[in-house]
Amino acid sequence: MSETPPAYYAHPTAVLDEGSRIGAGCRIWHFCHVSAGAELGAGCNLGQNVFVADGVRLGRNVKVQNNVSLYAGVECQDDVFLGPSVVFTNVRNPRAAVPRRGDAHYLPTRLGRGVSIGANSTIVCGVTLGEYAFVGAGSVVTRDVLPYALVYGNPARPRGWMSAHGHQLTFDAAGHATCPESGQQYQFTNGQVALLSS
Repeated sequence: MSETPPAYYAHPTAVLDEGSRIGAGCRIWHFCHVSAGAELGAGCNLGQNVFVADGVRLGRNVKVQNNVSLYAGVECQDDVFLGPSVVFTNVRNPRAAVPRRGDAHYLPTRLGRGVSIGANSTIVCGVTLGEYAFVGAGSVVTRDVLPYALVYGNPARPRGWMSAHGHQLTFDAAGHATCPESGQQYQFTNGQVALLSS
C-alpha cells in the first residue's frame, strides 16, 4: 500500500520535525528547519535557510524570504511578508551565563494581518505590529506599530501611512485618502487610520 503524498512541498534538504503542523499548499525550500511545535497555515512559503522554532504560529499565505529565523513567541496572522534576513528576538536581556529559556522569559511578538517587514530589519521582542503595518528595510523596531503605519529607521519611527495594497497614503484636509491601486478609501482620525471600504 502506497503512502498518501503530503499536501505540501518540502525540498529534500528541509528538516520537518515530527509534530510540526504544515498546512496544505505550503512550499518549504532548501535547508529549512521547522521545529516540532511549529504551525504553518495553508499556502505559506519558506525561502532558503529559514528556521521556525517550537511554538511559532504562522497564519495562511505567510511569505518568509531567505535567512529568517522565527523564534518562540512569534505569531504571524494571514498574509504577512518577511523580507530576506529579517531578525526576530525573544529575550530582551540575554546573558550567556544566565539561563533565560521558556515561556517565563520569552516575550511574544505579534504581527497582524498583512504586515510587511523589509529586508535586514530587526524586530525586538515584545512588540505588536498592527494590520498592514509596513516596516522599511534595515529598520530596528523597538515599540508597537499602529495598523497601516509606515515606519523605518533605527529606531523605527512613524513616517506615514500605507494602504493594504502597499501604497503610501496622502490624506486631504478632511482626513480622506484613496489607494491608487485598489480604490479603497481610508480615514485618518485621532492619529489612526481605518479602512472605510473593502
